[in-house]
Formats: sequence, structure tokens, C-alpha cells
Amino acid sequence: MNIAFIAYEDMTGLDLVGFLDPVVRLRTMGFIPDLRYDICTVRSSEITDDHGLKIVANKVDQPLVGYDLVFVPGTYYIDKIRRDENLLDLLRTAKQIPLKVSVCTGGVLFGEVGFLQGLRATTHPNALRTIEPMCAKVVRERVVDEGDVITAGGVTSAIDAGLHVVKRLAGADVHDKIAVQMDYRTPFLAFKAGEKRFDALME
Repeated sequence: MNIAFIAYEDMTGLDLVGFLDPVVRLRTMGFIPDLRYDICTVRSSEITDDHGLKIVANKVDQPLVGYDLVFVPGTYYIDKIRRDENLLDLLRTAKQIPLKVSVCTGGVLFGEVGFLQGLRATTHPNALRTIEPMCAKVVRERVVDEGDVITAGGVTSAIDAGLHVVKRLAGADVHDKIAVQMDYRTPFLAFKAGEKRFDALME
């Protein structure tokens, strides 16, 4: 399982980290031990997010080929970033990747390169009108799964999207174990945790 996480200047760091954390636990918790990932950028091996967080990439300006999943975070500065032709050209090389996931205004970037055509999609509430002409239908949901393209809402939905992908890749039981390990609380998981000890859920 090979994943490309896209990073770019002024992106929202939590979009990336919120998604990466549950997905990479598939490897660290032993469910998909051969999971590998790259942090991919277009210009520099070090980028700075919109709050000054430094992120170091290991792939710079290389086509997105040979991956099973590509992930694109959003940004508060989407009106500027969506005109970055170098970044858009990089995303276009992901056309053949089987699973494409965006969080927040990353969905706008998917729209700019044509990945939302004919699909339902979502993004940050402030950008829903922006993606409307780019997709078949705008949906106000946390996570919208259209098979080979998954879009998620505003920044905190990154964790939801990550756990959704975990369920798709490894099933409901693994999803629950990773969610409990993260202390991600939903009424359903709280009920399960009440029935079993925490360590029993992790078995």
C-alpha cells in the first residue's frame, strides 16, 4: 500500500496530520505492515503551513505514479493556491491513482484538475459554491465517498476522512480499534468501550 500525501506552502497542517494519523496507524498497529508513504511537494523539500509549521518532504516535483492513494489537504488561501499551475500539474499526474482523497478546500484543487466531474462532492462550507460548477452535486456532509474519489468537509473532518479510509482498507473491526486507540469518541464507540475493557478492544 503506497500513499502520496501532497504538501504545499500555506496549506492547513491539520488537514494533512488529521488524515495521516489514523491511516498510518494501519502500519504502526500492524494491520497493513507494508504500508508506505511519501510527502510530495512541487518546489522545495521543506514547506511551511498557514500557521508556521515546517513540513519536510521526501519527494519534490516527481510525478504521482505507482501510488494506491493520493491525499490533498486544503488551505485558507485557496483563491491563490488554485491558480498554482505547478501544483495543478502535479495533481494531474494522479489521474490513474485508484483512490483520491481531499479534505477541506483540497476539494477545490480536485475540481480544478477535473477529478470531481460527474460526482457528488463536498469541501469547506465557505467553498461549497466554488466547487458547485466542478461537480455533479454539492453535498453538505462530513465525508462523501464516490468510489475512487473521497472528499471531506472543513478541517476537523480530516480525522473522519482518515477513519473512513481505514474502514475501506481494513474493515470495521480495524476502524474501531484505531478509533479507540486515538480516543476518537462517538456514541457507538463509547457504548462498545462501556461493554469491554479498552485493552480488550485493542486485541
